[in-house]
Amino acid sequence: MVNPNIINKLRSGCVIPAHPLALQADNNIDERHQRALSRYYLASGAGGLAVGVHTTQFAIHNPRAGLYRPVLELANDTAQQFVKSSNSSEPIMIAGIVGETKQAVKEAELARELGYHLGLLSLTALRGKSIDELIDHARQVAKVIPIMGFYLQEAISQMVLGVEFWRKFVEIAGVLAIKIAPFNRYQTLDVLEAVAYSGRADEIALYTGNDDNIIFDLLTQYEFNINGRKGTLQIVGGLLGQWACWTKRAVEYLALHKQIRETKMQVPQEILTLAGQLTLANKAIFDADNHFAGCIPGILYVLKRQGLVEEVRTLDEAESLSPGQAEKIDKIIENYQELSDDDFVKENLDVWLS
Repeated sequence: MVNPNIINKLRSGCVIPAHPLALQADNNIDERHQRALSRYYLASGAGGLAVGVHTTQFAIHNPRAGLYRPVLELANDTAQQFVKSSNSSEPIMIAGIVGETKQAVKEAELARELGYHLGLLSLTALRGKSIDELIDHARQVAKVIPIMGFYLQEAISQMVLGVEFWRKFVEIAGVLAIKIAPFNRYQTLDVLEAVAYSGRADEIALYTGNDDNIIFDLLTQYEFNINGRKGTLQIVGGLLGQWACWTKRAVEYLALHKQIRETKMQVPQEILTLAGQLTLANKAIFDADNHFAGCIPGILYVLKRQGLVEEVRTLDEAESLSPGQAEKIDKIIENYQELSDDDFVKENLDVWLS
């Protein structure tokens, strides 16, 4: 049973960074910088942490790496310490869950044991399976821990999950949220339409994972005609790799979006301008020109510039900054300094690293 306060926070919408992995040269966890990252996110006002997800590097799920448990433990321990020291509310803790059913259930059991509230369910290991097989897999995991569905972009997952899948998926009682991250407007609408038709729009929290379209996802009110009845949906927050850096700004954006929605004020022109600038920044950080090959290193590079990680290191040696990517990121930061939270990080970094 999930704490009602956690469910209310999830449904009201918050910033949930996809937590990166700070590594030492020997590929062990750089505990000092890993804790600093968690503290940075929570001090920025993030409402939760997503750990063991794509940005954390899916390679940690490989038993040979031996990092899944320690990474989850460290993040949750740091979060609990932060709550006690700051007297803040408990963050939503989300654990990435991957693999075929046996592995996914085992990971769900571990996440629940460690105190995580939800599992973000990746289906990439079941590529090629039928819709019914995917749904059965999700049901098995949802019996162990409440789940957040995950539509991961095709460039990484090599999967397309159509509206038929989502209409069956949202019927699973243990589904509390969905991260919508196909980087595709048609596929994004497939998820929204399925939720609208399910009758569970008030129960399933919708989070954008479309790092290329964050602002518009949050500002748009989605309406569907359901057998002559209007169904209205809102994406309430974001679980994003892009929000793994410049997180203080992300919290400010979301607060402004909530104010715009609640007061029904006209969207200021500067917010629409911001939407384009943030997507431009994401293009460089996520290495869109190279089919997102340098996505994780791009995030780590920004964090390295700020001192939040020591080096850009990944478990998979094939994951590295693409030629010219660092220079593109440097140029973005130079031209759009208002997107970064460098001053906030500089003021607090010593405390977070202590």
